[in-house]
Amino acid sequence: MSDAIKHECGIALIRLRKPISYYADKYGTPMYGINKLYLLMQKQHNRGQDGAGVASIKINALPGIDYISRFRSVKTRAIDSIFGKISKEYRKLKENYPDQVEDVEWVWENLPFLGDVYLGHLRYGTHGVNSVDSCHPMVRENNWRSRSLAVAGNFNMTNVDEQFNKLLDLGQHPKHKSDTITVLEKIGHFLDEENQMLFDEFKKGDYTNKEITTLIEQHLNLQRVLKRACKDFDGGYAMAGLTGFGSSFVVRDPNGIRPAYYYMDDEVVVVASEKPAIKTAFGIEYNEIKEIAPGHALIVDKAGNPEMKEIVEPREKLSCSFERIYFSRGNDPEIYTERKNMGKLLCRQILEAVNYDLKNTVFSYIPNTAETSWLGMMKGIENHLRDYRKQAILNQKLTEEELDEILQFKPRAEKLVIKDVKLRTFITDDDSRNDLVTHVYDTTYEVVKKGVDTLVVLDDSIVRGTTLEKSIIKMLDKLEPKKIIIVSCAPQIRYPDCYGIDMSRMKEFVAFRALLDLLKDRGQSHKVQETYNKCVAAAGTPAFKQTNFVQELYNMFTHDEISNKVAQIVKAPDVKAEVQVIYQTIEDLHQACPNHKGDWYFTGNYPTPGGTGVVNRAFMNYIENKSGRAY
Repeated sequence: MSDAIKHECGIALIRLRKPISYYADKYGTPMYGINKLYLLMQKQHNRGQDGAGVASIKINALPGIDYISRFRSVKTRAIDSIFGKISKEYRKLKENYPDQVEDVEWVWENLPFLGDVYLGHLRYGTHGVNSVDSCHPMVRENNWRSRSLAVAGNFNMTNVDEQFNKLLDLGQHPKHKSDTITVLEKIGHFLDEENQMLFDEFKKGDYTNKEITTLIEQHLNLQRVLKRACKDFDGGYAMAGLTGFGSSFVVRDPNGIRPAYYYMDDEVVVVASEKPAIKTAFGIEYNEIKEIAPGHALIVDKAGNPEMKEIVEPREKLSCSFERIYFSRGNDPEIYTERKNMGKLLCRQILEAVNYDLKNTVFSYIPNTAETSWLGMMKGIENHLRDYRKQAILNQKLTEEELDEILQFKPRAEKLVIKDVKLRTFITDDDSRNDLVTHVYDTTYEVVKKGVDTLVVLDDSIVRGTTLEKSIIKMLDKLEPKKIIIVSCAPQIRYPDCYGIDMSRMKEFVAFRALLDLLKDRGQSHKVQETYNKCVAAAGTPAFKQTNFVQELYNMFTHDEISNKVAQIVKAPDVKAEVQVIYQTIEDLHQACPNHKGDWYFTGNYPTPGGTGVVNRAFMNYIENKSGRAY
């Protein structure tokens, strides 16, 4: 993506289903679970550049042994920092106690973090300060193991204020007002209530408090806890948690917005945000990896028995399509196919834009994440040529020389755009900073016929358009092509996201800027104020979360009108070549990603009421010149 935006976070959970001695005997090390967690997290590193964290639980640890451990880091190489610390502790143990380390159970008791169940998290912060305190897992400790809780997730909640107020109504006094802390405390509250209910029940019998502790761990109903905690969450989430006594869970939102996959055998239960990470770490087949059902939780009890339980009534499955276009690793076979299909489905628009003149067209892409879609696009172009050749052969009016030329012709594919270096914007002066931005990308020279060729450059999405305007198009124009066509695999990003990434400010979207310019061009700028008035009138009523008022403005213009205005915006005054912008259509996106139809970024059709409220609030913030988040 030429315009960098925040990614989704990532989760990794491993539950060992055998005693630690089993893994030491079979795999030669008691560190088996830790090593697998490291692999799971490294293979999802694309989901966390701001920090990482891990937690573990020792099941049935004796009193006095630290049964819950947590390490977090915001260093540049956060994963290596965390696991380097764990490895250092292991080396020290071997150096200081060379005889005892042969006893696997002794190592299990004395090595911090070595446990039976592990939880890892990769953070891409969407807002706030990037500090260790912001990194998951978040922990809520208690001297009763059954009340201790560690939570990590890939989520954003749209109704944090409502959830926070509910905590106040419950009598709590939260230290922070954030969705992460709110989720932790909400689940923690109902975990406490479940504990208290069981304690009161068993207290009626002839049991000591010590015996009751064991009974609570045997009978605690995590499904009931999660049902009570999650019933009024509004957002996209895949949340993982560990209890202090060793049960664990991963719960997914009822629309399946955020991804969560699992694998299990007689040795392990594994959950991650992406399938390739599980496949690589455990060397299994893709068909062995399953998806956690929307609205359900995969719950693993203290004994290691997994079970899928409904937590919230499932609704229409609207998995995020943008995640497939950009965030997820492209080596997932389904995602690889989807991205190739996205490129292929753009060919009709591209061929029309170049007037079918492939002889004078050069195809390229930016950035590397768009390469798979580019391969699909080139396959589509080749299919067009195949059909053209068939017609030429059937024509029989061509000379042998003309026919030979047609049969040997290949599309011109070149690596035109190269990301040279990620320049830091440490210079605060706008003109100086803009000059630096123009040099972030470099190009390959002497492959373009000046004044003749059209350049078709595929991008995976166009969000703000800033890099196109300030850098890429200016750079391509130096090659002196006749025309530059920027192609986006994603449709026009018109609306904010509130379920996973930091896209909540309307003015940052180049499609929204295009909308405002079109209204101005037609003398209809008053429609903006009218829409604002509707938002204000609806605020505080059910209509605010039922009607996306901004859609009315976009409905005044066609897809092509918005695209053409975007092209005008990203074409700087000193660019000589003609510039055109082509976006994927919604219909083709759904054809390419048939099982992932969450398209609220593009259509404004949000899967939850909170999402609709966010877009209206974001529009009001724009009019009121407020820069804060809309949720």
